[in-house]
Amino acid sequence: MAHTYILFSVTQNKTYVGCTEDVPKRLAQHNQGRVTATHSGRPWIIVMTEDHPTMLEARRRERYLKSSAGRRWLKKTLGVLQ
Repeated sequence: MAHTYILFSVTQNKTYVGCTEDVPKRLAQHNQGRVTATHSGRPWIIVMTEDHPTMLEARRRERYLKSSAGRRWLKKTLGVLQ
């Protein structure tokens, strides 16, 4: 099972979108500073996860959420500032 996840940085008031097969492990990597793209925004909290049958589908959803239409959807749905 693959997952698309959205993280929120309390310190920077930003979101991060990614996909993985192990959400708790990946969140730990983000919060330990082991992910270059997110090391400055620690600590990160999970705002939302979506389950997908394959990594391909999870990556497609990630790509959409990183697009301008996806960011608008996130802001509307979650009320998260981009």
